Amino acid sequence: MIGSVVSMDLREDSARLESLRAAMSRHMSSSSSAAFFSANQSPFFSPRSCQLSESTRSDAQCDGINLSADPPSSSSGIQVSECLPNVRFSDFGKFDHVSSATPVPNGSRSSYDHMGGNGYSGPTEKHRKHMRRHDISFSPVPISLSSNRRRSYDVYVGLHGLKPSLLRFANWFRAELEVQGISCFVSDRAQFRNSRKHELIERAMDVSSFGVVILTRKSLRNPYTIEELRFFSSKKNLVPIYFDLKPDDCLVRDIVEKRGELWEKHGGELWILYGGLEKEWKEAVTGLFRVDEWKLEAQDGNWRDCILRAVTVLAMKLGRRSVLERLTKWRDKVDKEEFPFPRNENFIGRKKELSELEFILFGDITGKSKRDYFELKARSKRKNLAVGWSKSGLVEERRREQHRESASRKGKDPVIWKESEKEIEMQSAERQHYQRPKGGGRNSRRKRATKIVYGKGVACVTGDSGIGKTELLLEFAYRFHQRYKMVLWIGGERQYIRQNYLNLWSFLEVDVGVENFIDKSRFNSFEEQEEAAISRVRKELMRNIPFLVVIDNLESEKDWWDHKLVMDLLPRFGGETHILISTRLPRVMNLEPLKLSYLSEVEAMSLMQGSIKDYPIAEIDALRIIEEKVGRLTLALAIIGAILSELPINPSRLLDTINRMPSRDISWSGREAHLLRKNTFLLQLFEVCFSIFDHTDGPRSLATRMVLASGWFAPAAIPVSLLAIAAHKIPDKRKGTRFWRKLLRSLTCGFSSSYSKRSEAEASSMLLRFNIARTTTKEGCFHFNELIKVYARKRGVTGVAQAMVQAVVSHGSLSLHSEHMWAACFLLFGFGNNPKVVELRVSELLYLVKQVILPLAIWTFTTFSRCCAALELLRVCTDALEAADQAFLTPVEKWFDKSLCWRPIQTNAQLNPYLWEELAVSRATVLETRAKLMLRGGQFDIGDDLIRKAIFIRTSICGENHPDTVSARETLSKLTRLLANVQTHPSS
Repeated sequence: MIGSVVSMDLREDSARLESLRAAMSRHMSSSSSAAFFSANQSPFFSPRSCQLSESTRSDAQCDGINLSADPPSSSSGIQVSECLPNVRFSDFGKFDHVSSATPVPNGSRSSYDHMGGNGYSGPTEKHRKHMRRHDISFSPVPISLSSNRRRSYDVYVGLHGLKPSLLRFANWFRAELEVQGISCFVSDRAQFRNSRKHELIERAMDVSSFGVVILTRKSLRNPYTIEELRFFSSKKNLVPIYFDLKPDDCLVRDIVEKRGELWEKHGGELWILYGGLEKEWKEAVTGLFRVDEWKLEAQDGNWRDCILRAVTVLAMKLGRRSVLERLTKWRDKVDKEEFPFPRNENFIGRKKELSELEFILFGDITGKSKRDYFELKARSKRKNLAVGWSKSGLVEERRREQHRESASRKGKDPVIWKESEKEIEMQSAERQHYQRPKGGGRNSRRKRATKIVYGKGVACVTGDSGIGKTELLLEFAYRFHQRYKMVLWIGGERQYIRQNYLNLWSFLEVDVGVENFIDKSRFNSFEEQEEAAISRVRKELMRNIPFLVVIDNLESEKDWWDHKLVMDLLPRFGGETHILISTRLPRVMNLEPLKLSYLSEVEAMSLMQGSIKDYPIAEIDALRIIEEKVGRLTLALAIIGAILSELPINPSRLLDTINRMPSRDISWSGREAHLLRKNTFLLQLFEVCFSIFDHTDGPRSLATRMVLASGWFAPAAIPVSLLAIAAHKIPDKRKGTRFWRKLLRSLTCGFSSSYSKRSEAEASSMLLRFNIARTTTKEGCFHFNELIKVYARKRGVTGVAQAMVQAVVSHGSLSLHSEHMWAACFLLFGFGNNPKVVELRVSELLYLVKQVILPLAIWTFTTFSRCCAALELLRVCTDALEAADQAFLTPVEKWFDKSLCWRPIQTNAQLNPYLWEELAVSRATVLETRAKLMLRGGQFDIGDDLIRKAIFIRTSICGENHPDTVSARETLSKLTRLLANVQTHPSS
């Protein structure tokens, strides 16, 4: 009988599903709107039995989800497994006929539906009539039966309300439970009208090991929340989470008698609104006090801690020791590596910008930032701007038509998101039918910046170098990090952004190695392998778990390696993950960026005065002049404040010193040098700092040389030890004293180590105290502003770049300093159109190939699937080795050829036969490595040509029977066989 009834309901639900799909298709764009209705992104969630496969569950569409998987654990009985896609509460009247569905086991009526062994009675008919009277229409999609077995759940989660912050919190909590392998069942029962659905949900409550109830101010007048509190309290497995309440706020007397600030407005006889008996309501509220050990509070600034503590408590009670170990390990990693820099305790100003960023990302402002909201409201006035199907708020479809009419009258259109293969852009909803002309004309594509859209989870900050963009993003991340599971910081420099993006795999716990994408039936191309690795990271960012992805200093909208749009790396906008970008570009991805202005005069004065606040009026005027001359850059103001705090000098004397400092004759070129070229006073300020360093530590100041060397390192954090080694390798201009310095160093070698460490510490302290460098969260590492690095490269003496390369090659670590190894390779080989900066001797080149090039290329290829970058590195290395080989074979003449030898030496190969042989062997090794990597990408013809060259070299140098030659021949045989198969079956 039960089976027949369920079958009839399912047939009805299927028909309603078709009508819902037809209705939805008329209101979503053809390219991407449906993707925003993911089953994993619903405010009312599916159980673990509805989990999708990893390749599809992140962005599955409503009409294409396969939900026939069996539950992992079950018992006897009949089960209904249903999932709710992320359909928002849109067009209430239009979708009223669609029934609601929630995943629950189907069997006999729940034990709490009537008076059971625990002495608890179920909701009265009065409750149901009350909810049918006050219910809000909701339109999730019902799903068919999946199994004939009864299902039990680890956790039942009950909530009530449509507040965006509540839904975001519940989404995150549910996703975190499922990621940790804890099956959960989440429902807002007040959203359902079907009595059969309520019965099924009640059975789900009965078979859940624990009951989590998320309490808000509105929960205490909801009969279903009161029922859940009473039921789980009676079973002694209640876990309450106070979302906008505190445990001390839930006193029956205070609530009823309207005592306290909270209940003066929301209090009263809530049990009357609840619709049940006063005694039952008081029992439910009083039962919260009996839960002493599990009082979890989700306040505005502790979401992350609350969710992780709740998951930890549930895992501990469920006996999931592996979950506890995994969470502990993850916490340790986050504590050490989440932020790139420590928080700036002296952060000044930017309240308005921080509030606006919060408003742009979340669509609303909470907490202390509310006091700055009036400025945004008066400035923006974008009430007629819609954001489509936003995850951060409720979009009422029935008001959309009225909104469009009013917007069209005002000349403004609502904005939605459209995703294409090449870009994601915002388009007007009224202009979607317009197609851009295919022909190339001047008006074929008009770039127009779209106005800032609030609540879509993406914000862009633009401004000059040194204006304080990184400081603003860092302060925002520290203030709001509790709203995200983790802050993921990515350097946006064009040569490193893809590697920085793939480095997120360790935090997201995904494997992007090339071994994961090997298809035994076919050979994936290099581009397909790279896309698969990026897709894995991207999908993890598209789950319901919120992350904050910060892209700092985005240099270009296109990747440097393959010129693909950086947008391809990012998840869809509008999801739980938020994107925050800082850039010097005037516009990014057709978005209108938040233009970062200068600090106010009061804030700038506070930053420059430092620890001294009682300057006379004449000195204040000097500070104003300095502020104007340095272009009001925050970096320069901080350096001024540091000088005034560290040295016994007043502002007027400092101004005179900077004006008298001679500026160096430097030829500026490039976009990054534009600001320095027009601001000579800033350059003089830098020279004053170098003079201070030289005066303190002598003409060969280690601090000065460390700054000069920093200009050639990668934009990542630089280890102080590595920086000091490079600084010591910078050649001395005074050639005559070099012999005596070497002699003195040899005589005092026993004391050099301690002196070097002391000097290194003193130089590091000086750089930090004068704000030339800043410390990072990586122990023993510094970071330098891009303006300082550009000036260091232009000012540096000959040999600084070579000193950096030598330091990285001799003391660099692949796992710790891979970015700086890439920077050394860029200087050595001149990728693309970039010129070579450093020339190495043959012996140094051979050491470089063995210790850096081959390990770096293989590690980049196999660990991160960056196939093109690894192959390009090996290609330019091959060119360098061939050029060195040609130089060895070029005839040379020595001064002693005619005087000492009757037979002249014709080539360097004859002069250094062992070095030439080693060069040839290294070249063969690189060629063989390239051939093996070509084998991974299906480019057998290129690999065949490379391995034949390697075999020829090995045969000539080592002989045919040498193990390396034999190994190369085996690789050739494999390539020849695969190449023959491809030529025989070209379609495969």
